[in-house]
Amino acid sequence: MKLARIFLSLSVATLAAAAAADAPPASKPAANPKPKPVFQYETEGIAVPIPTADEPRVKAFGPDSVRAAAKYLDDGAVAWVREKTCVNCHTTGPYLSERPALSPLLGRPRDEVLADFTGSIPEKPGSAEVEKNGLKYHPGSWTSIWRSIGLAEWDRHLTGKLSETTERSLRDMMLRQSADGSFVSYGEVEIPHITTDFELTLQAARAVTAAPGWLEGLHDAEPDLRARVEKMKAWLRGAPPRNDFDRVLRLQLGHYFPELVTASDRESALALLTAKQHADGGWSTRDFSAVEDWHFQMSDTVLTLIASLPDADMPASDPYLTALAIVLMRQGGVPAGDERIRRGLAWLRAEQRVSGRWWMHSLYRGNYHYITYIATVEALKAFALCGELPEAGVSE
Repeated sequence: MKLARIFLSLSVATLAAAAAADAPPASKPAANPKPKPVFQYETEGIAVPIPTADEPRVKAFGPDSVRAAAKYLDDGAVAWVREKTCVNCHTTGPYLSERPALSPLLGRPRDEVLADFTGSIPEKPGSAEVEKNGLKYHPGSWTSIWRSIGLAEWDRHLTGKLSETTERSLRDMMLRQSADGSFVSYGEVEIPHITTDFELTLQAARAVTAAPGWLEGLHDAEPDLRARVEKMKAWLRGAPPRNDFDRVLRLQLGHYFPELVTASDRESALALLTAKQHADGGWSTRDFSAVEDWHFQMSDTVLTLIASLPDADMPASDPYLTALAIVLMRQGGVPAGDERIRRGLAWLRAEQRVSGRWWMHSLYRGNYHYITYIATVEALKAFALCGELPEAGVSE
């Protein structure tokens, strides 16, 4: 119970007020500056402080620190569904996509999050394609993809059979596919989650392969869905990479659909990933793309934020890409004892904070630092895939 109140016991430093927005005309009184948030997640009984770089690191990575990490993930997801409700790419999406597989070590994921996902499935599947600023896309595509992954992984790890709700969600997802077989990323998002069409479409591929028996059940009665899946696979096979992030993700594509990635492509992706490992054992997200190539349209706010980071000229290792690199290598068949993986895990062990989180500065707005949540999810997955995540025995 003491750990269950870890965030409530953390002292919350007073944060400086944010800079005021553009000054209004002289004839109007200046608006009060909007203060920076104090809590990353907050609802009745849950108060998770904003992550900060100066939070102390754990003395030792182990069952206690893993329990703290699991509580952080559970609290964040529950607070989000109570206060915000939307399925997203930075909290509830990563939570339900990864937490079910960790159930044997961390306990059952929160049913409240599952209920939020199932309740978000629209009665009428799909959406009409729209065009904005020259980009054609289907609204709601990434929400549908994250929801479908979460429901599919729940079925896979908690019940072992395909549910009616997962089937409905997958149908809705596939009806938001673009004509060329891809799923188009639109709007500003948390780098690097769904910043490129390849990454977003890869998430859709994960959803259809995770759902127990769904692909095998696409018989002659579902010719449209079968055709859409084949079109998605064809697009993924030949899609030109936007950046190095897309290139190394081919290791993950080969995990979901082995027939889509050649041995040469796997070797090239692994060589690129290896070349980008830092001397300290970690990797940096910002090494994998020029800033302007993360998304089809980068805002001045995001460009300025990334350019102004203290390590902008030589980005330091970060927990998200370090964990993801380990996940990609394991999915690509690299043994857990490989020296590259050992060094990456050592870096992650040294970087966990006393709250259970792995701190990372957001590359989107720099206020709530939701990438810290994503990084924590990915770090636990990396340890689990290497057989080195201690059993934490988190209780309900």
